[in-house]
Amino acid sequence: MNEASTSYLGATKFLDIDHESVQAFAAAAVGEARTDRDKVKRLFAAVRDQIWYDPYAISDDPAHYRASFVLETGRAYCVPKAVLLTAVCRAVGIPALVGFADVRNHLQTDALRTSTGTDLFVYHGYSRLYIEGRWLKATPAFNSELCDRFGVPAMEFDGRHDALLHPFTADGARHMEYVRERGVFDDLPLSAVLTVLRHTYGPLIFTCARGVSDSAADPGGGPQPDVPAPSVTSDEPCRRPPSASTDVDPKRN
Repeated sequence: MNEASTSYLGATKFLDIDHESVQAFAAAAVGEARTDRDKVKRLFAAVRDQIWYDPYAISDDPAHYRASFVLETGRAYCVPKAVLLTAVCRAVGIPALVGFADVRNHLQTDALRTSTGTDLFVYHGYSRLYIEGRWLKATPAFNSELCDRFGVPAMEFDGRHDALLHPFTADGARHMEYVRERGVFDDLPLSAVLTVLRHTYGPLIFTCARGVSDSAADPGGGPQPDVPAPSVTSDEPCRRPPSASTDVDPKRN
């Protein structure tokens, strides 16, 4: 962490970093790591793999989005997992925010398109993490066991580069496309998230969420003085990563 930095480190309604379970999880994950880069790599892997990715776990109950609740249940979709990663990073002194983007799946199955009515998955959650003077994006959505089941590599985060859903399959076909940034926030803007989910997929999303959210893929504080604010604004078009990936998405089938 930047020695002068005190921003984006506090507890919030959903980032309950002082909760005993959040503190214990963060401490166990970090272990003997000393640098922020090593800490964040371990925290990312712990959230990715110890919280099972569950696209059916979409809820409109605010309590279900607290970091401590995600740890209690052990399964969540991308938004609560991003909340947890953001919280545990703050718990060990790494400035962190919650970010969102709309993602288009170019390999969506007919069944999934029929279920959702669109190939657009709104408010995909990720974390924005301040590592050694740079803001990086990381999405811990898909656990390694799930990826192994589908025979694909799990997402890795090295603390130097963004770790986002892959734009291409192993054979070079278009896969996931980040089409719109929804912004980054000091705390989860749950009301906005639920409103857009309900508008996009209908009210049944919260009672029978079959494959919505980032299946098949997957108002915060303003700039603070000590940590430079991430250069992202709401509704900003996303840039496509420049090179193809060797990974494919584990939920494409």
